[in-house]
Amino acid sequence: MELKNKKVVVVGFGLTGQAVCDFLLSQEASVLVSDKKPESELDRVNVYKARGVHFDTGANRLEILLQADLVVLSPGVPPLPEVMAAREKGIKVISEIELAYPYLQGKLIGITGSNGKTTTTTLVYSMLKKAGFRVHLTGNIGRPLISFVSKVKPDHLVVTELSSFQLEFTEKFRTDISVFLNVSPNHLDWHKTFDSYLQAKKKLFDHRQPGDQVIINRDDPHLWAWRQEEKQELYAFSRKHSVPRGCYLQGSQINLKLGEEIPVIDVKEIRLRGVHNQENVMAATLAACLAGASLRSIRQTIRSFRGLEHRLEEVRKIKGVLFVNDSKATTVDATLKAIDSFNQPIILILGGRDKGGDFAPLRRALKGKVKQVLLIGEAREKIKQALQGVCPVKEASSFRELVEGAYLLARPEEVVLLSPACTSWDMFKNFEERGRLFKREVNRLARKVQEKR
Repeated sequence: MELKNKKVVVVGFGLTGQAVCDFLLSQEASVLVSDKKPESELDRVNVYKARGVHFDTGANRLEILLQADLVVLSPGVPPLPEVMAAREKGIKVISEIELAYPYLQGKLIGITGSNGKTTTTTLVYSMLKKAGFRVHLTGNIGRPLISFVSKVKPDHLVVTELSSFQLEFTEKFRTDISVFLNVSPNHLDWHKTFDSYLQAKKKLFDHRQPGDQVIINRDDPHLWAWRQEEKQELYAFSRKHSVPRGCYLQGSQINLKLGEEIPVIDVKEIRLRGVHNQENVMAATLAACLAGASLRSIRQTIRSFRGLEHRLEEVRKIKGVLFVNDSKATTVDATLKAIDSFNQPIILILGGRDKGGDFAPLRRALKGKVKQVLLIGEAREKIKQALQGVCPVKEASSFRELVEGAYLLARPEEVVLLSPACTSWDMFKNFEERGRLFKREVNRLARKVQEKR
């Protein structure tokens, strides 16, 4: 892709947008940033202006997009009417990963799914690093893929977390090893329909070439249906079935089957809570093994891996009540998995901004497990209606009120679980900010309880 002197419009000026500008400038392209936010709300504008980048802010104007040779979308930028209109008029519109793809050397390992992407991506990276490979961790999990173009050598490995937003606007992007964890209704406020969301994920599957290795969750019917389109046998992982080639659970033992069957690890040695994390471990084991990691490195990584912040993160106990931060649970399916990870009674904190999903599936999961639901955020009325008659529901206006109210309701050996089933964007910049506030309020409460002794 020749970029020198090409007019490129970068839509969105967050971390990825800035990394895209850096790359385009290195290729001597003419760069203009389009962002709906006013310039005063954007960071580092003057730095990039000094480097020759132009800005059009306050709206995403069609007339600006129509002047471009190429439009590059940042992750999370929806299919804006202006963007779609420009594409219909023949303007090439791609995502950041598509822009990076032709310039990347090394072996690419891509992980996508509705839930578990970050945990699995981190596990694969850690396994390969432990095995001694030169490996890079990229994507939604941290630094954008485009920022690694100049750093990756042919003998390096690149492990990247891939979202439906990124995959939606790809044309040729593919990975040497592709991992599909699961799929459930997600980002319907962005994709509009579940089928559209599923098809965005499937682009990674459709772009595969001979020799690429595809790993799919055998237990997910939407994903497993794709096997009919694969001439060669897929690699699979499963908690419920033996698989001819892949990784599966037998009793409490995870087995690897790539020819001969080899025991990998007992699930009792996995420090991550929840059966969904057994799936993540199996998927990571398979991907790392296919990339060349030794079983010794894989086992050592699994045994030492304690999980990531905001993902079923045990904050602390206060007089026997366990507080758990699962702020990353921005979908109903993620919250269902969180509820299923505990045997004790739960005080469940839900709410935030609705992603267009259906909260009704929570009804069955709550029965007999959740003694009280506490609600906050924009979607609280919709959730309240969906859960009517299942268990007591109470609303709160702040996280301090939520935490203190939950503690008063809980008994020793019970769990206060923040697993919102919604995004954080009604009250916070991201789920990390929400989770950290929750933890601060829990620690504040602990000090308050201690002082009363």
